[in-house]
Amino acid sequence: MGPVRAANPYSIWRRKPIDGVEDETQQSGLFKSLGLWQLTAIGVGGIVGVGIFSLAGLVAAGDPNNPAAGPAVLISFLIAGLASAAAALSYAEFAGMIPRAGSAYTYGYVALGEVTGWFIGWDLLLEYIAIVAVVAIGISGYFDAFLSGFGIHLPTWMTQTADSPGGFINLPAIVICLLVTFILSRGTKALGRFELIAVGLKILLILFIVGLGMFYINTENYSPFMPFGFGPVVAGAATVFFAVFGYDAMSTAAEESVDGKKHMPKAIILSLVIAMVLYVGATLVLTGMQNFQDIDPKAGFASAFQGVGLPVIATVISVFAVVSIMTVMLTFLLGVTRVWFSMSRDGLLPKWFAKVDRRGVPQRVTWIAGVGSAVLAGIFPIREVADLTNIGILAAFVVVCVAVIVFRYTKPKAERTFRLPFMPVVPAIGVLFSLFLILQLHWETWLRFVAWLAIGLVIYFCYGRRHSMMNPDSPRHTAIKD
Repeated sequence: MGPVRAANPYSIWRRKPIDGVEDETQQSGLFKSLGLWQLTAIGVGGIVGVGIFSLAGLVAAGDPNNPAAGPAVLISFLIAGLASAAAALSYAEFAGMIPRAGSAYTYGYVALGEVTGWFIGWDLLLEYIAIVAVVAIGISGYFDAFLSGFGIHLPTWMTQTADSPGGFINLPAIVICLLVTFILSRGTKALGRFELIAVGLKILLILFIVGLGMFYINTENYSPFMPFGFGPVVAGAATVFFAVFGYDAMSTAAEESVDGKKHMPKAIILSLVIAMVLYVGATLVLTGMQNFQDIDPKAGFASAFQGVGLPVIATVISVFAVVSIMTVMLTFLLGVTRVWFSMSRDGLLPKWFAKVDRRGVPQRVTWIAGVGSAVLAGIFPIREVADLTNIGILAAFVVVCVAVIVFRYTKPKAERTFRLPFMPVVPAIGVLFSLFLILQLHWETWLRFVAWLAIGLVIYFCYGRRHSMMNPDSPRHTAIKD
């Protein structure tokens, strides 16, 4: 791709032209093999999983640093879902215009300029890797519960991180990260098939849990509904927000969709609606079966069925939870590799990362991201990693919601297969909710986030700005000519 002239092609606010996106997607080397239902399955796979099987119990029960939300964890999910819905509609409008790998990174680049695109792309690299790590930690808890059902107890040093008494490293989480990386490395066609089967099993499992659990609900467990007031409920919303935004990672696979402009908006909305229905039913059953003080934060439903005298069901849940939560890891690992690939293709990161193999897979970034997630999963506790992912995704949501407003007025005639309603009210709600939830996170999370962005800005000004394909003097243009 040759240099594209802008009003000021040397400005950090130079924008990627939307009319050049289609040409890039035709030459990307990524295979177009995903239809509507495969995309929806990837979206549901990214949203539903760790939120039900791990974070619901974590927020309901609380921990030494975070008071319990109790049964009001339901409200936490609804608050997070409302914020996510406003952003989802913004993503849907962009996805219908720009079916390109990169998701929020690309949308910010096209609508708000290169430095904004870099900011959100660099942000997503860390956040998506951290999400994979969080989910691996959640799976590790259910894997431990599964083995315990057979009387097998792994030593604490190899299943807990150093913050826990006797803990050292979470070895099962590391192994799971590497296994998921291997699955993704086999290509998106294989991924789409796996997601359809695994997500189908996941939905059946959740419906089974809700249906059976209803017979064991004790309404006395719903009182007190908010044991420590509304504050922990709102703080819990900031944590479980992690569980309601998988569709943004799914949108990074737009270039691998058979008809991205038509299917992506539908898949985004469908996946969020399905997920929220499942979350409402699951949280009501979890907090109804067991008093919030007795819920196991790492394996909530397994402990709930153990508590009502159904250990076999608890074991079955642990087995299927491991398989179903893996779909979340696959979705977000797919997301980070496609954002990384897109940034490299645009010249903001070295071209070495954009190379794809005969299956259309960027193997280098896939394995780098997979190993990075394994390291995070092995040494960090779940809440710290979950909060780190949330601040990054909420920041991405703010950028996308602002960008869709700006783009509606700067490019009103651009082809849109989906137009979000009540512009600019809906995206404005998304901005306000996202900022509100960001403010609920701990200062340590802010510190880590700012440090990561500072590192990113150094890389951008030392490498990305000069090598960008939007820079007429980029060495990448010379390399193409040669």
